[in-house]
Amino acid sequence: MEGDGIRCLNKLFRALIVVVILLQCVVNPSLSLGFNNISSAGVTRCFEREREALLAFKLGLVDDYNLLSSWGREEHKQDCCNWAGIHCSNRTNHVTQLNLGWYYLREADALQQKGQQESLDYYFQGKMMSPKLIELQHLKYLDLSSIDFTGTQLPYFIGSLSNLRHLSLWEASFGGRFPSQVGNLTRLQYLDLRSNHFANVENMNSWLPHLSSLTYLDLSHNNLSNVPDWLEVVNKLPKLTNLTLQGCGLPSPVIHSSTLFNINSSNSFAHVDLGSNQLTSSIFLWLSKYNASLVHLNVSYNQLTGLFPDVIGNMSSLAHLDLSSNQFEGVISESHFSGLSRLRSLSLSSTSLTLNFHSTWVPPFQLDYINLGSCKMGPHFPNWLRTQKSYWRLDISNAGISDILPSWFWERLSHAPKIGYVDLSNNQIRGTITNSQINFVCFSCRLNLSWNQLEGEVPPFLLKASSSLFLSHNKFSGLFSLLFPINASNLRLLDLSSNHLHGELPDYWTHFKNLLVLDLSDNLFLGRIPATMGSLSSIQTLNLNNNGLVGELPSSLKNCTSLMVFDVGENKLSGLIPEWLGVELPNLTILILRSNHFYGSIPSQLCNMGSIQILDFSMNNISGSIPKCLNNLTNLALRGSSSLTISHYYNAASGVLFFIYEDEASLIWKGIMSKYKSTLGLVKSIHLSSNRLTGEIPSEITDLVGLVSLNLSRNNLTGQITPKVGKLQSLDLLDLSNNQIHGIIPTSLFGISGLGKLDLSNNHLSGKIPTGSQLQTYEPSVFAGNPLLCGIPLQTCSPDETTPAEQPVVKNQDEDNDGFITPGFYVTLGLGFVVGFWGVCGSLIFNRSWRYMYFKLLNGLNDWLYVKVASFMQRRMLDE
Repeated sequence: MEGDGIRCLNKLFRALIVVVILLQCVVNPSLSLGFNNISSAGVTRCFEREREALLAFKLGLVDDYNLLSSWGREEHKQDCCNWAGIHCSNRTNHVTQLNLGWYYLREADALQQKGQQESLDYYFQGKMMSPKLIELQHLKYLDLSSIDFTGTQLPYFIGSLSNLRHLSLWEASFGGRFPSQVGNLTRLQYLDLRSNHFANVENMNSWLPHLSSLTYLDLSHNNLSNVPDWLEVVNKLPKLTNLTLQGCGLPSPVIHSSTLFNINSSNSFAHVDLGSNQLTSSIFLWLSKYNASLVHLNVSYNQLTGLFPDVIGNMSSLAHLDLSSNQFEGVISESHFSGLSRLRSLSLSSTSLTLNFHSTWVPPFQLDYINLGSCKMGPHFPNWLRTQKSYWRLDISNAGISDILPSWFWERLSHAPKIGYVDLSNNQIRGTITNSQINFVCFSCRLNLSWNQLEGEVPPFLLKASSSLFLSHNKFSGLFSLLFPINASNLRLLDLSSNHLHGELPDYWTHFKNLLVLDLSDNLFLGRIPATMGSLSSIQTLNLNNNGLVGELPSSLKNCTSLMVFDVGENKLSGLIPEWLGVELPNLTILILRSNHFYGSIPSQLCNMGSIQILDFSMNNISGSIPKCLNNLTNLALRGSSSLTISHYYNAASGVLFFIYEDEASLIWKGIMSKYKSTLGLVKSIHLSSNRLTGEIPSEITDLVGLVSLNLSRNNLTGQITPKVGKLQSLDLLDLSNNQIHGIIPTSLFGISGLGKLDLSNNHLSGKIPTGSQLQTYEPSVFAGNPLLCGIPLQTCSPDETTPAEQPVVKNQDEDNDGFITPGFYVTLGLGFVVGFWGVCGSLIFNRSWRYMYFKLLNGLNDWLYVKVASFMQRRMLDE
């Protein structure tokens, strides 16, 4: 009986559950829809209105890579819960996540491309955000990061998605006014709006304090320079633990009692990133509230001054500290770090701090990231680094170290395969690097030992193990061929410039198949450029400048189709300038053949180099004329530059770490050989001086309005300076000296306001130097060697030296100033032609007897002339 009673109760309980569910379906029809949307196959569980909302959203996107191919109305695509980037609740079947953000799409694209995905700037472009998105009322997670919405406004209805917990719109290129309706998302916990183009976010106080559930906030790289109360607004978020306002132009806040002790303020800040703003050291008064909770603190690139803040030593929970690029000064000792046992990342670079640690000091921490560049640490090599066993980045460059590189340094690296970056450059570190049995397997390592005093041979293990190797400006010597043959397939960048390496270049470049940058300039190399250098199919920068190389450029180099910078200046190379330079290397930006023995003419194929920015063929034996087609160099026909530098972005062998390499080039500027790097992108130059060029300067060259420097001096050029020279408004340097140029100086030259260096000396220029212009501010040497030239700053012109140049400078020099040619002259000329033509021809047409007599006269004249010529020729034959 008891068992039967239990069974009855179980049946009654199950019946009650069914009744409750049915009642719920009556009260909330959406629940019944959840069952009705399950197909007979048990696949479809998507609500129709949510599916239509998502398809409307898809229509507002440009899907160039077909990543939303799973979205559609076809029968096999109707279940939106199975669409890419969509997640539905297992309990209610409502869409709860829409994730089309960068990280998800990158992973999806990698799977689609089987791991060979491209490096893309964007995956989607957003034409508009459909208002039907408001149908997704159960949405908790929305990530549209890195979709390019091209400056369109973030729609106001975003504030109606009241269930949102996570909203990520970083780098989505939204613009316009920021909608304060975002303040309605009171359940929001995560908000990332960094790197957009909002016209204003100054109304922070009207929406941000309403987000009382917020724990994570990132508004980096939005303009908050007009928000002086930003700190008070942030303090009104009671649950906030992660705050990132990097690069917002934040003004330094006024710290007062209400700021420090606001009752609504979070007491558990863990992550604070305020880098790249306008903050002063007063910010540490506010940060001192969070001594016990702060794990990550970044206040780099601000206006912090004074001594190292004592409050830092009390932040016992710090896993990251970045105070770099500020104006701190004074000495740091062991006591400042005695309480920071949890510290894993330390960055004090580009400050005026001095690190004074005892040689026997053992830090309480183990650092993963050490960035102390430009701090004062010398003269001895910092011995405390020997205690650090786990770092993957070390920067102690420009630290005033003048010591021998200790052997334990390499032993330390040999046990750390995870090392990604080591920089000891710009010191006075001495000694040799022995090629011992060091197990250096740092395949992703960027190793920079440049600008030191290291000697001896370059050990091959460095080339084999490194991804990027900088050894320039040292005293390395020996035969370069001793480094070969080795397998250096991991090497992306090799800079051995400015050393004492000698011998012939080896013929083993097939072992460097992934090399992107090779700089062997300023050494003592001899012989020919090996043909196997053409196997460097990925090479982008090849610099062999200032060596003793001979012979012709090997034709195999035309296989280096990615080449952007090619510098073989200051060698002993010879031969014709190859036509394939302008045909096979479409990406050439810098081409320097200066100071060699090249001869022949400049091939017209070079006019195809649309990307060229610096063209230097000076100091060779080049002859012929300057090609008129140079106006096809389209990059030089554009004013300005999009970048200060010429840079390459590349990844390490592991594909994880990305680096930037900035090109450097040696250029003769205003008579001085200088190296350009930080401003190389601004230099647009054609330098053909000291050759044997002939003919006129083609007027087409004036179409290159982006030119900053034009040097055609020391040739045999003739003709006149074209009046169109005034089109070259970007010119800072113009040198036409030591040629055979004649004629007057065009007044249009006066219109180039930024012309800083001008040299027209030693030509055959004549007339008066144009008046009322900046040309009178130059030294007399600019115009010297032109005997027929006069005017300021040369001697005054005599009255009989009147030339068209004395006319007002606003007058067009192309006009003919001959007063004989007048409108009446042309009228008289026309009348004379009409009267003469019809006076003769008309009489012959209308009078038959005159016409017969005229032709009879012509026939008689012809017969007479024939007899005279025949008799003359017969006498000549008899005389002979």
